[in-house]
Amino acid sequence: MSFVGKLAGAILGLWLFRHPLGVVVGIILGHLWDVSAERMQQSMRGPPRAFIAPLFGLAGAIAKSDGRVSEQEIAAAENLMARMQLDPAQRAEAIARFSAGKLENFPAQLAIADLKAWCGGRRDLAFLLLDLLLDIVYAEGPLVGAKFALVRQLCWSLGVHERELAALAAMRGYAYGAAGGGASHEYAHEYARTQRPERAAVDAYTVLGLERSASDAEVKRAYRKLMSQHHPDKLGDVPAELKRRAEDRAREINAAYEKIRVERGMT
Repeated sequence: MSFVGKLAGAILGLWLFRHPLGVVVGIILGHLWDVSAERMQQSMRGPPRAFIAPLFGLAGAIAKSDGRVSEQEIAAAENLMARMQLDPAQRAEAIARFSAGKLENFPAQLAIADLKAWCGGRRDLAFLLLDLLLDIVYAEGPLVGAKFALVRQLCWSLGVHERELAALAAMRGYAYGAAGGGASHEYAHEYARTQRPERAAVDAYTVLGLERSASDAEVKRAYRKLMSQHHPDKLGDVPAELKRRAEDRAREINAAYEKIRVERGMT
């Protein structure tokens, strides 16, 4: 729940009435505004599972972008359906959209636009969508040029920087980058195998999107920013799998920050 309206209402009530009662009235009116704004945002975003069709359509397009859809990519898509606990109708829709995404004339840009609309400008939801796609994106190993291009287009549309995608990939045990040096800068690394590594193998600085030369203040700022973006309590009405992944990421971020804090002796 946003507090912007309540805060603005309290300030306005105090300024208008110069009395504590005005603050109370302002907070009440601000609360009503916050509720209305949140409902409007949810209605614009659509039903909680409205992202399923464009997500699996884009997944099919990403899988097909290198010329063929492999058994690993099909298995990753099926595993995602199972993790999301789709009912029979939703599973049938996901399979149909994944198959449609494999077609040569599939409108990938339209699927990206639909996912952007579902997010409604919320970066926490954007990170969730990217997180769901990672196993399919990396099912075969390093990203080839066409696959990498689709992923970057999605990130650009959702307002996610490559540094942030690199951190998200690191949390899942993947190293961000493309085969043959397809990444544009220092966020391209040697590919890590799809088997999830132990926590100690995941670089804490990469999880926080930092270089090792970052100052203590930069570490703290990065930690606070990531926690605000990935906090599961802010998601609202979304499927259980999305909340579970947000909880996992929050634990990864906390673990990375704690590791750096202890190593540096930060207070």
